[in-house]
Amino acid sequence: VQLQASGGGLVQPGGSLRLSCAASGSTFSINAMGWYRQTPGKQRELVAVITSGGSSNYAEDVKDRFTISRDNTKNTVYLQMNSLKPEDTAVYYCNAITTRGRYWGKGTQVTVSS
Repeated sequence: VQLQASGGGLVQPGGSLRLSCAASGSTFSINAMGWYRQTPGKQRELVAVITSGGSSNYAEDVKDRFTISRDNTKNTVYLQMNSLKPEDTAVYYCNAITTRGRYWGKGTQVTVSS
């Protein structure tokens, strides 16, 4: 499974961004897809995850601001991020959990700054 993430960038506090992650390859084996983020010196942390059936979970500090969704016809998962805060600044990574293991995409930088 290959994952291609896009949509990062610079946004002011209170703004919005949408991240996309397109999966290719053995997409039939994907059980869940999600987004993680990492800042320098810290461990990668879960942001949101969505199963193939559409169930989702969020980190506590984003659950009222971020929405994860997926388009199974396009093998793509999205992360709509609203009301962004400076502390959301991080490299965001797409992740796929498959019957064959866990796969990661290259990170995309999200910077929230005025």
